Amino acid sequence: MLKDENWKVYNPNGDRRVIATKELPGERWLEILVRAGCRVDVCSSKNILSAGDIIAAIGDTCSGAIGQLTELWGDEHFSALRNAGGNVYSNYAVGYNNVDVNAATRHGISVGNTPGVLTDTTAEMAVALTFSAARRVVEADRFTREGKYEGWLPTLFLGELLHQKTVGVIGAGRIGAAYARIMVEGHKMNLVYYDLYQNRALEDYVAAYADFLKSRGEKPVSCRRVENMEDVLRTADLVSLHPLLDETTHHLINRERLNLMKKNAILINASRGPLIDEAALVDHCRNNPDFHVGLDVFEDEPALKPGLVELDNVVIVPHLGSATIWTRQSMATLAAGNIAGILMGYPAWKKKDDISPFLEENPPKAAPSIVNAEELGIPGYAE
Repeated sequence: MLKDENWKVYNPNGDRRVIATKELPGERWLEILVRAGCRVDVCSSKNILSAGDIIAAIGDTCSGAIGQLTELWGDEHFSALRNAGGNVYSNYAVGYNNVDVNAATRHGISVGNTPGVLTDTTAEMAVALTFSAARRVVEADRFTREGKYEGWLPTLFLGELLHQKTVGVIGAGRIGAAYARIMVEGHKMNLVYYDLYQNRALEDYVAAYADFLKSRGEKPVSCRRVENMEDVLRTADLVSLHPLLDETTHHLINRERLNLMKKNAILINASRGPLIDEAALVDHCRNNPDFHVGLDVFEDEPALKPGLVELDNVVIVPHLGSATIWTRQSMATLAAGNIAGILMGYPAWKKKDDISPFLEENPPKAAPSIVNAEELGIPGYAE
């Protein structure tokens, strides 16, 4: 167990005890839990907590917990939480590949997540990585700061122009589609995408934009869904990864698939690190200096594979996809809403495509997003 000075206690006389394994931004999330009668124990340590630390923090009495995507929550955690009298856990993330939902369900633990508030923020981060990689911004910044700039040259840090080229998206869900729209409409790029399901809304959006361009006498853009991701990799000048991480997408981008890409292509990952075989990526970038990469996530986060930091053609940032003030505070609000909702016996919100009511002054009397609500027999609710 961490030392007491690493834990802050809010509303110490609350009837229910809830732990949060990291300090979260804003005040509203705490207010939600306090209004629900909770004592809230918050870990202020910047270190990633071990399984033992978390179980010790759960202790003998704990009604619920808010955890992080950097923590693996499995059977032993949910067993400890159930034995302590708890029945709800919320992941402070939209993804929950770090959570054994089946184990939680076996122990009667509701599992919450925080969807709907990361879409545009994460898509914008992928765009930032895209242009940082394409225009070699980080290389040029470092070069200038080191005092190496001696004047303009015709060949200094030549990058790639993306205007009217082809963007490839693997995983055309909310974030992937938002990224695609930005690149298509903002830069008149053609779109090729791979997803298990057709995204008709995205296709209709691109078609409408193509019609608009034609009405102005400009070259229209196109959108094409392909049958396999290899076609995306072969075709696109720029590929951005946005699938869920599971056993079928682990090392989705491996040595063989990297070799399918154009030698001067750009690869972006603001989804999950293990989608890419990072060791293979290091070798590929060494052997193909015109190939550029933007990474917000890493395979063994926070560790980086040997050689990655030495590569000038790779832009790396420390998992900032959702790092805007509004988004992170909204995530905290939703995570707390999941905990408070279940503890107060509320139903689960059915309209997961619209969680905006929970960010308003008078939120619905429901838990915003419970991923195993149906399995646990929690009734659904929508206004």
